[in-house]
Amino acid sequence: MTPNDNTFSVEKADDSSGFLLWQVTNLWQREIKKALSAFGLTHSQFVLMASIHWLTLHKQDVTQILLSAHTKIDPMTTSTVLRTLQTKGLLQRQEHSTDTRAKTVGLTDKGKKIIKQAVKTVETFDKTFFATLGNKTQLFNLQLLTLLEQNQ
Repeated sequence: MTPNDNTFSVEKADDSSGFLLWQVTNLWQREIKKALSAFGLTHSQFVLMASIHWLTLHKQDVTQILLSAHTKIDPMTTSTVLRTLQTKGLLQRQEHSTDTRAKTVGLTDKGKKIIKQAVKTVETFDKTFFATLGNKTQLFNLQLLTLLEQNQ
């Protein structure tokens, strides 16, 4: 870096939290993509299906709006991805029983079978990927939650 050029506030790229997060995210997403290819799912499809399954197991009436809020995927993208999953026969959408503006979503038997296998694969990958953090994993998760809560 030339002495007169102060474009960057850091001495080294490794001092930039955003740059490091971007690199780790790209590495993690690249490997997740490989893991999910065996199931014919994109990462967004997996996240939405896993969230439907999670919310259903926790006795929630899953609507597209709830799903969008839970995953932090914008409502239009959520709707588009759900439509693709419905076309694949992995989920069904229907009118909400009390709110005519809302749609509820649920996994089909085929969708449940696939997501249960995919979750095991992704959880195994995550354990391996984040194992390097050792006993700092919980702290790392708390720090990520802090960032999410601050930027809602």
